[in-house]
Amino acid sequence: MKFNLKPDKDLQVQTIRAGKVPTLVVRPAKSPTKRAAKSPAEWSGKCPASDVAVLWIHGGGYITGMKEMVYMGRAVDLVKKYGVTVFSPGYRLAWMKPYPAAVKDCYATLRYINKHRDELGVRSIVVGGESAGGGLAIAVCMLARDHGIKVDYQIPLYPMMSNMDTDSSRDNHAKVWNTPLNHIGWRVYLRGRAKKKVSPYASPAWQTDYSGLPPCYTFVADKEPFYCETLQYVENLKAAGVEAEVDVYHMDSHAFDMLRPEEEESRRAIRKFEEKFEYALEHYCS
Repeated sequence: MKFNLKPDKDLQVQTIRAGKVPTLVVRPAKSPTKRAAKSPAEWSGKCPASDVAVLWIHGGGYITGMKEMVYMGRAVDLVKKYGVTVFSPGYRLAWMKPYPAAVKDCYATLRYINKHRDELGVRSIVVGGESAGGGLAIAVCMLARDHGIKVDYQIPLYPMMSNMDTDSSRDNHAKVWNTPLNHIGWRVYLRGRAKKKVSPYASPAWQTDYSGLPPCYTFVADKEPFYCETLQYVENLKAAGVEAEVDVYHMDSHAFDMLRPEEEESRRAIRKFEEKFEYALEHYCS
């Protein structure tokens, strides 16, 4: 499969420094092709999509990937179809700097968005990402809650969030990402603490207080390593009174929506993702 790591003509892209973090700012080059279920004028106080900033964090197991991966995943569709502005941080990978470098960089980008809300025209903030980016998105939401920054919605897709083996990440031989790769990713990210209890900012599965976190939507494949931790995260949010929902798809590949978008399960996942984002625009963004 050919990966798209460059913007197309429908996107307007700027590179900024969010603090010290190189960050892509992706906006629509023209009016979006699709609106949420109600037009902005009908939202009764809810903000239009053009006033929504989406912090989207790339995956790669904490050890690989780049901010330009934003062009191949779900975030770019949010720009083109709804007119949101996406911020994609080029966080430091773990082989360069281990934890807490990556989460500090992603949180620094969130702080930049929050600090410059007025000049950026931002009324609401959404945080999301894929895989390790989903894990970082959850950690950023926890940091935001603990330091008083309001995040309106979170979309951590098939997040990599537990440094300990689960029933689905143990002895997993799925395509793209599996047990051996997962162990490598955590070992490089956490170094000597890869199999020890760590801060929930490092491995969000260690969190014990889920109250006050943003409403959440995610999806995951039932044969991939992160199946169990994704479902557990949603259950923990719901138990704490946070609105949360997960969809499960019968696929044998991690990141199936990006790597096999032509398959029916991928198309279903993408459609549902967009429906849930429209719902978030209307019900959570203000």
